[in-house]
Amino acid sequence: MRSLHIAATGMLAQQTNVEVISNNIANMSTTGFKRRRAEFQDLIYQNMRRVGSTSSDTGTIVPAGVQLGLGVKTAAVYRIHEQGNLQQTENRFDIAIRGPGYFRIELPNGDFAYTRDGTFGLSPNGEVVTADGFRLLPGVLVPQAARDVTINANGEVLVKLDGQIAPANVGQITTAIFANEGGLEAIGDNLFLETPASGQGQIGVPGGPGYGNLMQGFIETSNVNVVSEITSLITAQRAYEMNSKVITASDEMLSTLTRLR
Repeated sequence: MRSLHIAATGMLAQQTNVEVISNNIANMSTTGFKRRRAEFQDLIYQNMRRVGSTSSDTGTIVPAGVQLGLGVKTAAVYRIHEQGNLQQTENRFDIAIRGPGYFRIELPNGDFAYTRDGTFGLSPNGEVVTADGFRLLPGVLVPQAARDVTINANGEVLVKLDGQIAPANVGQITTAIFANEGGLEAIGDNLFLETPASGQGQIGVPGGPGYGNLMQGFIETSNVNVVSEITSLITAQRAYEMNSKVITASDEMLSTLTRLR
């Protein structure tokens, strides 16, 4: 019976759906996290009577035919790139991007990664780094004698030094935008890698056309809506239960056949 296999694909699809939802809920407090949504497609159809075929010698056409579906499959898991809320931290090295853009990070192997997580700090030599010690690009070196650090909306890093009235510019933070943000490959630790699907990152100055502004002393929170996720979780659970009932019904029908004499 096809219904057994069809219902099994439905249960697997809803299992994937629940896994995506659970990951969203687990990361509701992750800085810069973007919620995911599972997308499904129907499987190939089996033609028992092909639509459009001729039904007689006079050329009459079958208007609808008989097509039996074979179930469902997971097509993709999309990231929803909606702006998260901006939370004030009062930490001078916390930076949030308000609008499009990603910070560019240098990994230990020399590759580039991208992130929306702006919780930065200083390395022992004064470079701006991530929570894992990975360097923010282009490199920004804050002098040890700096009394105060200001990062403006355009990414200029200004420091106040003793004996100087005007602040000194010690670096320029840039951000990257992509033609298809959904094509970035997530590797964990709030980092993404560029892929052929995302296109090459276009580096620019924050606040420029198409680039978001920077906000010092803020971080971007997750864009997960807990109420929406719980509602989706309940819907997925009910769909899983209904598919399991189809398997039970199909099994009872097969049992009836085996009891025939």
